[in-house]
Amino acid sequence: MSMQYISTRGDAPRLTFDEVLLQGLASDGGLYVPETLPTWDEATFEHWRNLSYADLAVEVMWPFVKGTIERPVFQQIASETYASFRHLAIAPLTQLNTNLWVQELFHGPTLAFKDFALQLLGRLLDHYLEEKDKRVVIVGATSGDTGSAAIQGCRHSSRVQVVILHPHNRVSEVQRLQMTTVDADNVLNLAVEGNFDDCQHWVKTLFSQPEFMPEGLNLAAVNSINWARIMAQVVYYVYAGLRLGAPHQKVSFSVPTGNFGDIYAGYLAKKMGLPVKKLIIATNSNDLLYRTLKTGRYEKAELIHTLAPSMDIAVSSNFERLLFDLYQNADEVKACMASLNSTGGFDLSEEVLEKLREHFVAERSNDDLVLEEMRNTYERTGYLLDPHTATGVRAARRKAEQSHPIIVLATAHPAKFDQAIEAAGLKEHLQTELVESLRKKKERFEVVGNDLESIRSVVLKQCKKA
Repeated sequence: MSMQYISTRGDAPRLTFDEVLLQGLASDGGLYVPETLPTWDEATFEHWRNLSYADLAVEVMWPFVKGTIERPVFQQIASETYASFRHLAIAPLTQLNTNLWVQELFHGPTLAFKDFALQLLGRLLDHYLEEKDKRVVIVGATSGDTGSAAIQGCRHSSRVQVVILHPHNRVSEVQRLQMTTVDADNVLNLAVEGNFDDCQHWVKTLFSQPEFMPEGLNLAAVNSINWARIMAQVVYYVYAGLRLGAPHQKVSFSVPTGNFGDIYAGYLAKKMGLPVKKLIIATNSNDLLYRTLKTGRYEKAELIHTLAPSMDIAVSSNFERLLFDLYQNADEVKACMASLNSTGGFDLSEEVLEKLREHFVAERSNDDLVLEEMRNTYERTGYLLDPHTATGVRAARRKAEQSHPIIVLATAHPAKFDQAIEAAGLKEHLQTELVESLRKKKERFEVVGNDLESIRSVVLKQCKKA
């Protein structure tokens, strides 16, 4: 029987995985989550211990897709997805000190953790669209890495048009070039004269008004509002845990966090049975989640542009999924979201705040502290951190007990953030071949106003190519 998915706001129909994949945002504005979660026991972990990354991915994700795809087909898709990664371990672990490890999630095609999900998502879209004889237009927002990973995952898809919104002049040079130098007719890059939260808002607005789309075409999501993104990210938590002693040894994870999707996947891994002691939310100066954990109030603040642009996010969309799990009540979630829209924030109940603190701790780092961590880590270990991973390493050093393995998710390769590397005084240690090759290519993008009509009209033009 197929897994059923329900909306966090309770008013959308139940869907199966293939339907959720092709829809993204629920019709009531909520996010889809599985109605039930599978659980793993000690024997299961022992069975998985020596599996390759691709084989482990099939085992972890199979309950979520079962009934909508044949297992050998899913196995083949997983094998093809991770065959394109540059490191044979796919998600290797590097030791920084006795109990501090970095899990390198940047060996995919675009050198960022988003490849783990979006290389898979592109192939799953191809499969289901071919099976259903459908075409879709993907519309996504990116603060830097999602866009390039989505483009690389879908650029060869004959049934997919891709429109990616990024904040104009607010992503790193390499992040921009990885998106805008892709020469593919089914890809359109839009540089929005606003910030990431504006881009994300317009994407959600488009999904809430699907009637503007031409007949026979549907919108699909690649942001972490799409459940397939979350599902694929659970795998590397399990992979790291198994490498460092699970199920007999507890581990903690420190995660550079903006939109909350990546660390939410770690929370799910814990709920399903991975022995996780703490999940450490590492933020930059955009510290919404740090403040929420400290005060119990989730409240938007003015966006600050930092050296870690992928974390420059003022509203963490996936926090809604966690709220639904903690409250176990869609009406409570709807009330929180309504308050967020009308007043800019909401208060957590004491019971929910207590549950939140059972699983999470948080630490924030401004640019000066990020640069200091990058320099100190390099001096002590010879390991070069990108600015996002540096927030995770600093948070791990400050917040985690050192009596068990602590794993920092290295979310991007430092070559993508040469401005920060230079500001840290470490540029001479950076490999720049990637940057130089991208700079030689022609860019293709359109600058658009920060308003719905401008964006919708350009999306409709791209629909004509479908």
